[in-house]
Amino acid sequence: MYKLIAIDMDGTLLNDRHEVPEDVKNVINEAKKQGIKIVLCSGRPIGGMRGYIEDLNLDEEGDFAIAYNGALVQKTHSNEVVAELSLSHDDLENLYEHSIALNSPMHFFDVNGLYTPNADISKYTVLESYLNNIPLGYRKVSDVPQDTSIPKVMYIDQPDKLERTIQLLPVSLKEQYNIVRSSPYFLEFVHPSVSKGNAVRKLAELLNIKQEEVMCIGDNGNDLSMIQYAGCGVAMGNAIPEVKAVADFETRTNNEGGVAYAIEKIALKQLNDSYK
Repeated sequence: MYKLIAIDMDGTLLNDRHEVPEDVKNVINEAKKQGIKIVLCSGRPIGGMRGYIEDLNLDEEGDFAIAYNGALVQKTHSNEVVAELSLSHDDLENLYEHSIALNSPMHFFDVNGLYTPNADISKYTVLESYLNNIPLGYRKVSDVPQDTSIPKVMYIDQPDKLERTIQLLPVSLKEQYNIVRSSPYFLEFVHPSVSKGNAVRKLAELLNIKQEEVMCIGDNGNDLSMIQYAGCGVAMGNAIPEVKAVADFETRTNNEGGVAYAIEKIALKQLNDSYK
């Protein structure tokens, strides 16, 4: 029996208009009624998830969300953080110096918002602020307080330019951070122990839920770890080939209600069959 379903947001839960389809809402509501723990798991900050969390009634006592690709696990009802792994100011300086050397725009987060050290603000930084409905500010790295907790740093650029940046990343960065490409124009750097898979595992352990009782649904590179961890890993129809290769089940696309289809076909069907 599946007791926890972790669901990626962009490209998975949300269609290309950044909406939750009605059939997906209905199936998530039914799964929750049946006692299945539904957890949104995103590269977004919690503020960028809040509207969807409330719309899906996932902000009640006992509900959780995973933000920043696993850097933060939080109770959605009380905002209590139950697990956190962040970057330091030294990491911020290091990544900024490399971004200059690689000629790649950069932005970063703290608990309050999104910041860029680039006076010429990238359109992708503006997009990130818009998508997550969080404040955006210009801040020099030297002006950031030394004790600031930084969940995530991102290099952002046009897909072809970002691909060049990835090819030129020094080995030292790959050894120091967990690096994932979460979209064609976003490259994310988090603490080396941070991943969606580790965060789902920690939450499952906290809730005394076994690995085989966990389902994870995703589409992109930052979802690979949780797809591999899950008792049932589900790839969206629009998922990248690497995700499809490790998944146990391939569902429909995000524009075809793929999340609803997977939950109905696997978790709810299994639950209904157990009552026969």
